[in-house]
Amino acid sequence: MAISRLNLVSINFDKYHHNEVLLKLFNHDDFHPELASKFIDSVTGLSVYNQDNLYEEILVRLNDAANKYKFKLEEIEVEDNQINVLKVKEYLDDLLLDVERIHAVIEQLDTMIIENHEAIIQLRHVADIDVNFDDLFSCKYLQIRFGKLPVNNISKLDYYESLPFIFKEFEHDSHYTWCMYITTPSDAPEVDNIFSSLYFERIRIPYFVHGSPELAINEIEEEANVAKEHSNKLNERIVKIFENERDELNKIYTVAKHLNDVYVMQKYIVVIGDKLSVNGFVPTKSVKKFKEDFEALDGVVVDVKPANSDVRLSPPTLLKSNWFSKPFRMFVEMYGVPKYNDADPTLLVSLSYTLLFGIMFGDVGQGIILSLVGLIAYKKFGLQLGAVGVRLGISSTLFGIVFGSVFGNEEILIPVFNAMSPDNTMTLLVAAICLGIVLIVISMTFNVFLNFKKKQIGEAVLSQNGICGLLFYVSILGLVVNMFLGLNFVNGLYVICLIVLPLFFIFLKEPLIRKFEEDEKMFPDGFGAFFVEGFFELFEVVLSFITNTMSFLRVGGFVLSHAGMMLVVYTLAEMVGGVGEIIVIIFGNVFVMCLEGLIVGIQVLRLEFYEMFSRYYEGNGIPFKSIKEG
Repeated sequence: MAISRLNLVSINFDKYHHNEVLLKLFNHDDFHPELASKFIDSVTGLSVYNQDNLYEEILVRLNDAANKYKFKLEEIEVEDNQINVLKVKEYLDDLLLDVERIHAVIEQLDTMIIENHEAIIQLRHVADIDVNFDDLFSCKYLQIRFGKLPVNNISKLDYYESLPFIFKEFEHDSHYTWCMYITTPSDAPEVDNIFSSLYFERIRIPYFVHGSPELAINEIEEEANVAKEHSNKLNERIVKIFENERDELNKIYTVAKHLNDVYVMQKYIVVIGDKLSVNGFVPTKSVKKFKEDFEALDGVVVDVKPANSDVRLSPPTLLKSNWFSKPFRMFVEMYGVPKYNDADPTLLVSLSYTLLFGIMFGDVGQGIILSLVGLIAYKKFGLQLGAVGVRLGISSTLFGIVFGSVFGNEEILIPVFNAMSPDNTMTLLVAAICLGIVLIVISMTFNVFLNFKKKQIGEAVLSQNGICGLLFYVSILGLVVNMFLGLNFVNGLYVICLIVLPLFFIFLKEPLIRKFEEDEKMFPDGFGAFFVEGFFELFEVVLSFITNTMSFLRVGGFVLSHAGMMLVVYTLAEMVGGVGEIIVIIFGNVFVMCLEGLIVGIQVLRLEFYEMFSRYYEGNGIPFKSIKEG
């Protein structure tokens, strides 16, 4: 359980070397930068370094072109980390202008192809009409409308027989009838209004349609095919242009992206007169090499100070875990990282999580499968959860040996402890509560240690998770043991000194801390208000000790539920018999592994967060992030 020691580092340089410094910083994963704004607010004359970003526009143009023309930009190895912005802009202007001209022609062709396609669809619906479209469109004394009408509304046309129009049907489907109607120009407004009220949807025959429907369809299809072929050739031409320019574009992209990242880092640069400065934290073990690395640059001076030397800054937290507990860091970070001066709880989390999961999911076969799946997920996909699964699977396998369970079969191995035996049920549940008691006591002890480390004496001694709370909890447990075992070591002095007195100090925690640590009034709002609030808080404290302890009953409950679910699987398998028996056993194991594995994982995480973390952990630290991550 360790947090890496850090040093506060100030990198001082002149404006002529800022590019070199930032480029080198960008490649350092062991430097956590601090925003310049944290310094300029408290010191007159300081400012944030700010120059126009010349590379952002280039990057935007490259990315837009890559998205528009479907080519891929890649970062490559380059010898020179600088580019001439004006020349690059001229190069992109010329290149993209040629491409855009070609693309404009492609868009025109594609528009024509779409229009032709829509025209063909419309013409096929009226293909039965034996008429020349040129003759129809040349009529001066008739108005002709093509379109579709809902099938249900066809019969309603009978209501309008007196109106001067001719109606002609072509094709039908379950919803629409494709049709046309003809009327005179003077009657067109009234007739159009009638058909509109019947939800007539007009289909406009394109102006370029000539001859009969069949002839028009053939001509349009031929024209569309020619346009598509020409469009494909132009697309190939664009692809070839970018293929020929790929190396140059990738070089520009690589350098521009790198320099753009550097310019984004300006928010970390403090301007002090003619000098510039970047401040941040570096692990103590890396400080010597870091200092040598930067002072090798001309005009660069690196100052190294203790992590807590600047009160304006809160040192970040860089967790340092051993090989076993490292994957469990994700659970700690999910809750929040500890402060720099706190302790890392990852080891405690890894051990308790592995232990609880193994007990609740104890099965040799399923544990081995879980480890193998976790190993594949970690090695092939780099999932930290997979590494967690490997450890949990091993724990499950070991407890599977204890329970004598192999894929739910309890006849292959001789169990050390038979969970399904009625004689062992109470033992199992009591053992689960005892395990919970041990973990709660460890959590409270850890809290006492942390508060003494942070010099919060009042919290360490008087809080419900401090010495008084620990004394009260253990004494209550002693009272319960005495009651069940008849040991007769409890007397009035025991109750007063070990139960009543700790509760009294827990009740007075806030006033005592205000009086002796903050030198303020014990009861600023009056004793009455304090008493009412404190009484209910004390009641909640006592209740939480009971509920937190009883929560660990679920550990024993899941041992029984796992055995019970597998018993159901084997009972069903015996009922099926034959080949089906094997299939039921396989699918039953898969189902139980997935369902119970997920539920157990969540329940153990709940025990960690609510029954343990809440007693000693705040998780309000600042995670260590390099410039790339920030």
